[in-house]
Amino acid sequence: MSERAHQVHPFGPVCDGHSKILILGSFPSVKSRENGFFYGHPQNRFWRVLAAITGKAVPGTVEEKRAFLLDVHIAVWDVIASCDIAGSSDASITDVVPTDIRRVLAASPVERIYANGTTAKRLYDTYQRAQCGRECILLPSTSPANAAWTFERLTARWAELLDYDALFEGRDPKTP
Repeated sequence: MSERAHQVHPFGPVCDGHSKILILGSFPSVKSRENGFFYGHPQNRFWRVLAAITGKAVPGTVEEKRAFLLDVHIAVWDVIASCDIAGSSDASITDVVPTDIRRVLAASPVERIYANGTTAKRLYDTYQRAQCGRECILLPSTSPANAAWTFERLTARWAELLDYDALFEGRDPKTP
C-alpha cells in the first residue's frame, strides 16, 4: 500500500441548471486525479453503467464525459474536499474536510442525491446531511474493488434505484 499523503480535491463539481440527479463519490482515485476528472480508472464501471441506464454511448474523453453528464441531467461531485489518503484506498482516508454540497444544490434543481458506495454514503451522512437536510440513497460502488458486483448486477441495481426514466417522465418514481 502507498504511503498516506494529504490530498486536496483537484477539480470542481459537474452540474448545471438542469441537473436533477446528484451522484456523490468519496474522493478521486489516483487515476482520476491524474486525468483531472471523475471516475478516471479504466476499470471503474461508472461510465458504462450510466451509459447503459441512459441509452447513450459510453463517453471517452473528459470533454465527452462532462457533456454526457450535462446531457443526461446528472451532477457529479465528491463528499471530500481534502483528506489524508494512501493511493486510492477509501479505507485509508483520515482527516476529512468535506465539500460544501449546498453549492451544487443551489445551482441545480437536484431532486435526488445518491452515493456511489458506502464510504461516500457514510461521509455524506456524517458531514453533509444535516447542512443539506436531504436524504442520500446508497448505490453499490462502481469501483473495480467492488468485484462482488458484476457489471450486469450493478447496472440492474443502479437502474432500479435511479429510476432514471421515471424522473424524466414527470411522474413519481415510486408509482408503477
